[in-house]
Amino acid sequence: MKVRASVFASFILIFEGIGIALFLRGFFPVPLKSSFSSKNKLSDLPAEPLTGSSPNSSRLPQPLFKRVVIMLVDALREDFVFGANGRMYMPYTRHQVERGSSHSFVAKARPPTVTMPRIKALTTGSIPGFIDVVMNLNSPALLEDNLVWQAKTAGKRMIFYGDDTWVRLFPKHFMEYDGTTSFFVSDYTEVDNNVTRHLDSTLKRDDWDILILHYLGLDHIGHISGPHSSLIQPKLLEMDDILKKIHSALISKEAEGSLPYLLVLCGDHGMSETGSHGGSSEPEVNTPLVLISPAFKRKGGMEKPAVVEQVDLTPTLALGLGLPISQNSVGRLIPGVLEETSLRDQLRFLHLNGHQLSCLLKDSMPDYEKEAGFEQFRVAEKAHGSWMKLFLEGNTSEVLNNMGKKVLKQYLEALAAMSSALSKQLGKYDMYSMIAGMRYVINVYDLFIMFMTPLSGAAAVDLPVLPALLSLPFYLLCLLLASVHVLVCTSTESSCYFCSLSWGLVFAAVAFSSAMFCILVSMATCMPSPLGSSGSEWSLSELDVLLLAGTVGQTLSLAASSFVEEEHQIWYFLLNTLCLAVFQDVCRKYFREQSGSGDEEEPILPSKDCHPPAHPKAEICSEKWLALATPPFTLVCCRLLRSLNQTGVQWAHLPDVGHWLNSSEHRTVLSLLAAFCLVLIYLLVQRRCSWVSKVALALGLLGVYSYRAAVGNVLFPWQHSGRTTSKGTVEARFVYVFILGILFTGTKDLLRSQIITADAKLKSRGLWEIYSGLVLLVSLLFRAHNLPVLCCCLLVQTLMAQFIWKKLHYDAAQTTIMHYWFGQAFFYFQGNSNNIATVDISVGFVGLESYVEAPAIFLTALSTYAGPLLWACHLVCFLSSQRDRSPVALGHGCYCLALLRSVPAAAYIVLVTALRYHLFIWSVFSPKLLYESMHLLLTAGVCLFFNTMEQSHSSSKS
Repeated sequence: MKVRASVFASFILIFEGIGIALFLRGFFPVPLKSSFSSKNKLSDLPAEPLTGSSPNSSRLPQPLFKRVVIMLVDALREDFVFGANGRMYMPYTRHQVERGSSHSFVAKARPPTVTMPRIKALTTGSIPGFIDVVMNLNSPALLEDNLVWQAKTAGKRMIFYGDDTWVRLFPKHFMEYDGTTSFFVSDYTEVDNNVTRHLDSTLKRDDWDILILHYLGLDHIGHISGPHSSLIQPKLLEMDDILKKIHSALISKEAEGSLPYLLVLCGDHGMSETGSHGGSSEPEVNTPLVLISPAFKRKGGMEKPAVVEQVDLTPTLALGLGLPISQNSVGRLIPGVLEETSLRDQLRFLHLNGHQLSCLLKDSMPDYEKEAGFEQFRVAEKAHGSWMKLFLEGNTSEVLNNMGKKVLKQYLEALAAMSSALSKQLGKYDMYSMIAGMRYVINVYDLFIMFMTPLSGAAAVDLPVLPALLSLPFYLLCLLLASVHVLVCTSTESSCYFCSLSWGLVFAAVAFSSAMFCILVSMATCMPSPLGSSGSEWSLSELDVLLLAGTVGQTLSLAASSFVEEEHQIWYFLLNTLCLAVFQDVCRKYFREQSGSGDEEEPILPSKDCHPPAHPKAEICSEKWLALATPPFTLVCCRLLRSLNQTGVQWAHLPDVGHWLNSSEHRTVLSLLAAFCLVLIYLLVQRRCSWVSKVALALGLLGVYSYRAAVGNVLFPWQHSGRTTSKGTVEARFVYVFILGILFTGTKDLLRSQIITADAKLKSRGLWEIYSGLVLLVSLLFRAHNLPVLCCCLLVQTLMAQFIWKKLHYDAAQTTIMHYWFGQAFFYFQGNSNNIATVDISVGFVGLESYVEAPAIFLTALSTYAGPLLWACHLVCFLSSQRDRSPVALGHGCYCLALLRSVPAAAYIVLVTALRYHLFIWSVFSPKLLYESMHLLLTAGVCLFFNTMEQSHSSSKS
């Protein structure tokens, strides 16, 4: 069956997308939401346990608090309150922690430490799914049982000011609200002033029961300048003054004989050493939880805060307000809140919490009776019934008190065990869909690589479809896969997306997958040679062995979690080894081979314009020494860039050159370095551009420096360091104008070369101009201390292209793998890691005055993956500029890249399938997995682009 190469490549691209989508559907299962009718009600609460014939009492304890104020400070780390600088940062709060009527805890937030999932955890008591991180960009209404809905149903009057995520999650729940966008991180003043301006009038009123305040300024400062910024202390002092104002107002309104108030200070998540969040490092998951109320005993000194789960606040607030606990809550009551209540009420509160957890355990686990926590709760409930019988009989002996304390301890142990079991249960994945998607991805890419030879020309692809469909292995494989599907879907514990599909659709997918595997086997048995070329032998050079072994070795290293955490170390080692291998090739080319053949080797060094006249001896000598100097110079650049940004997971908190440059006392040094890098970037990029693009590039780079000066990162010579900074919106938009102009000029030249003139020189110039526009955009998004990374990237590209890849005649496959290695290394040179917390979201708002979703996502992704993207774009420009390339060589280079992209992606899929620890997987594996999976589609698209270009080139020549 013959199919045109372009059609075949298009179908490969579509099927690859389907396979990745199926895998991601299993890795990010959509969490099930409860309907409104399934929410807990006061009438559903169980009666007090009682042994004997007397009827059980349905008495509910009185609420502990009349009024609750929740002050949530976004990205509030626990050391900002409990650390050594706590007295300096938040003196009044620290005084209440040490001497006031309060309880203080370190509340651990579960990854992903992103705002919207954390709000859901605080209000529902459940652990949000991974898909909630994507939903964080556009939060839908929360339908499952939650504390806010319970309070509204019970008639509680609620007021909210702050992050508008609450308004989207709980529409029509607040009697008064004022939301502010949480994504515009450039604003850290107005976003908090908009909350505080309502306080004075609200605190004087008595028409509310619950007040929720969500302050965002601290989180925005962290994204902009990190946790050690000079802006941190003033912001924390501001938060401390606000807490003092709220506390004073609550004290003044306290009435004799009424229920006490409760003031809660907490954070939704912490802040990493780089100022971001999302991962599972200690500074990101450890948040302070301070409960202040006259219902608590007054402290006599500082105590070490106990550690609780963030979800424990949900049942504590629910029972404290006399509300049912949310049915999906996995939290347990904080015992210290009950210290002043009677023993009967304490047991009743713990019984209600245990009943809710046991019901959730029954619904979640088929073998719930085997859980130790469930059995402990049953024992404690029976003991509670015996205690109640003695208590109602009027027994007041010490034996009754000791028995009650024993029951209390049993309840606490049962709650801890059930909460732990439920938390682990929520970390399950749709393993069947993940494995099916993984197999589909690998089969499609194997088919893609198998046909790289016919795809690299204009010929059609001959698919052996009929022999595969008529073969016995096809029917046996269909029977085997169908049996596996039936076995998995009929098992009692299976609940997966694949099993919810119709049987006809599933068996069609099984038949297609089996046919694709049989086609692969049939083609593999008929392949004449690895390259598909007759009469030639496949030989590997030393460099080929290094490139293949290094790539495969790096993939195998992903089987260990430590290598994934510190993957940058592997790429640094491979890059250094590659430079030494290239240096050996240069020495062999210019010394050993030339000494044996004399002047016959001169034609190996082509001139810049590929003309036959030989170079002068002086120019040949200079090129030789520049070629010799390029690998050592690349080594030096890589070593310097390693010191610029600490990355990885374990040692990312250590100081580096970037911290030194960003300190206020070294701003002059950073200014000089940034100016030098921008000038060098212009000299390196403008060489292949038209004069219009050169002028636009110069003005754009000047605008980049002006933007950095406006936001206070660098200084002009006439500026003072104490100058008030701005958002730099005008300067950034000034640069955007020139970026769009350069991209428009390059696109116009590229289209003219393909449609009108068929001019190879014009086509090359168009590609390089598009590349220069991308470089200008990246220089705007990069922080000032990271401009040397971009500068070294361009410098290494220029030197390697001019003196290594051209002069040593490396083929397209070797050049492709080298670009892949350099791109991976420069990803980590930027300071990135496999942890989502290293994603700098502040770049998504460069030049924006408000939050706009599409450009924010685009700019953030572009800045994060700028290293691999620049090297991939340079590969396209470099291969396209080689006039003497052959279509087959170019195609092999492209499909070699496709093979390399599929190997690490498959390794990540296998690794994530094997490991089930969802906290670790999210913080480390998930960002890298998404990057590798999406890069598969990008690679297939690039290959399709090259294939189309070569086919049009061949048809124009004919």
